[in-house]
Amino acid sequence: MDKFFNSAHLVSIIAKWKFHLLLIIGISILLAVIFTGPKFITPMYKSYGVAYPANIEPYSEESETEQMLQILNSKSIVDSMIAKFNLAKHYDINPDYKYFKTVLVDTYYDNVRISKTPYESVRIEVMDKSPDTAALMVEAVLGFYDQKVASLHKSKYREVVQMYSSQLERKRATLDSLKQILFVLGTEQGIIQYEYQSQEIMRGYLKTMDGSAAKVNSKEVDRLMKNMEKASGQLIEVVQMIQDEARTYVEVKLDYELALRFIESKMTYSNIVSYPYPSDKKSYPIRWLVVLVVSLASFIFTLLIIFLIESKRRTNAA
Repeated sequence: MDKFFNSAHLVSIIAKWKFHLLLIIGISILLAVIFTGPKFITPMYKSYGVAYPANIEPYSEESETEQMLQILNSKSIVDSMIAKFNLAKHYDINPDYKYFKTVLVDTYYDNVRISKTPYESVRIEVMDKSPDTAALMVEAVLGFYDQKVASLHKSKYREVVQMYSSQLERKRATLDSLKQILFVLGTEQGIIQYEYQSQEIMRGYLKTMDGSAAKVNSKEVDRLMKNMEKASGQLIEVVQMIQDEARTYVEVKLDYELALRFIESKMTYSNIVSYPYPSDKKSYPIRWLVVLVVSLASFIFTLLIIFLIESKRRTNAA
């Protein structure tokens, strides 16, 4: 058999059977051209977009790009795409088929490819029989991604807002209680400001108020002196607690307003660097490549058949 694969003998065999080879290859090319036409294979057009994640933080050790990939491939986005473009009808899948959902999702993933680029961006690529639909589907995927991330973030910020709101209510109640104590000390005990009243009580006690002892209300001075001795510590403590609570109340309120601002804001979560557009050239099938492969395969297969025929003839002749 090695003799048949000798280059000189190979050339002679091809020359001998050249018409047969040309005929078979010609028929193969013709069939390849016919069966790769639009009547047999639906032409598919490709559209793609490239985007970077924005305004997000990774949940664990994953990168922002990996998180974006997880969300883009999530079931909620797939379901939204299926509903928006009525893909069951678009892909001609019978809803009564036993494995309808599985086939529909598999067909979606066959036509929608989402991958990470070497530059940490994400490429969304859609193949479809309509170039306009392919471009619209890429845009829709990115749009649903923004909606999904916004929903995830806002649901968490609502929890944060609720937490801060409860904390503010507790602090407000504490401040009101402390102010009530301060009010009681002022109305019932007559103690309003520790430093100032201490000085005035001391002046009255020492009868040095304008240098005239006759003008000093000694009875009131004695009453305030006793009240100050009894409640001054509580006054100082309440005033300090009010100052501390007021300061922390402002800090919590700032955090509350920040979380509320995120809920009310309308943010996008991707920076699109390549916008999708309808392609004017089909991407599948690549007819010249199919014709080339079919022609080469036909040539090799026919040549093997010829070698077998020649080998059998030589064996019979011997």
